Amino acid sequence: MTTAYRTQKLFPFCLQNLQVNRLASKIIAGTLVAVPIAFTLPADALQIRVNPSKPKLGDTLSVFIDVDNLGTGAKPTVSTGDQTYPAFAIAPNQYRAFIPTTPLEKPGTRKIQVSANGQVKSLSVQVRDRKFPVQRINFPPGKAGVKATEYELQRVAEFKALQTPKKYWNGAFLKPNAGRISTIYGVRRYYNGKFAKDYYHRGVDYAGAAGSPVVAPAAGRVALVGRVSEGFRVHGNVVGIDHGQGVTSIFMHLSRIKVKEGDIVKPGQVVGTVGSTGASTGPHLHWGLYVNGQSVDPTPWRYLVIK
Repeated sequence: MTTAYRTQKLFPFCLQNLQVNRLASKIIAGTLVAVPIAFTLPADALQIRVNPSKPKLGDTLSVFIDVDNLGTGAKPTVSTGDQTYPAFAIAPNQYRAFIPTTPLEKPGTRKIQVSANGQVKSLSVQVRDRKFPVQRINFPPGKAGVKATEYELQRVAEFKALQTPKKYWNGAFLKPNAGRISTIYGVRRYYNGKFAKDYYHRGVDYAGAAGSPVVAPAAGRVALVGRVSEGFRVHGNVVGIDHGQGVTSIFMHLSRIKVKEGDIVKPGQVVGTVGSTGASTGPHLHWGLYVNGQSVDPTPWRYLVIK
């Protein structure tokens, strides 16, 4: 059998879309040399998964999307119900979107739909119920019924709506104050005997001593600084940090502010001190964590690395 004939026998036809590994042959100085050539099936061009696998109300849902060959500037579209959420690139051909859940929602199935490259995939996630305690707050004379100013509401709303493309944080978030937790996330409240409908405690309170340091739980850009003297009647002296990609932290009732808007802060950097300014009954730090404009439980962010 001639060398040419044997070579033809090794390649009787062209293999396409088969997950196989064949040996091609090269003729080098009249000798057959085996050269590996890999033939693989194209992977599913759009794949999605969600963390955590068993979420409960107040959790942040991370939707991970693997997609090949997206056009320049194109991004997947992520939606649930009538809400659409931004997706950000976190690795080559991989994107992530955050979907917040809150105590005011009903538990049950969330249908998440992802569109990319003309493909559409859906995934159903069961969000479990969670019981939130009830608390009774009595404001002292002069602080009961304090209302926020229009300027205060506008500034805070603009801050919480930020969806900066840059991701500043890296790893689990730090505890922003050394004090014990006095009020957990999600608590429902009566104020001076009246139930606050459609209200829940949008953050975690730390019973830190007056004047104790408040630190940035993660890297970010200071995007909000507000003072009582400027009309921040409810929030008091406040600092807001933009961690990027729809994640923001707000620190309320401060006695002093140690940063200015535009500053880039590192994890653990002092941004202020504990106080009792604004709608507060005593010295404490209120830390609120917002994802795409909704208040979520900060606790998982402290113990898990959320990418």
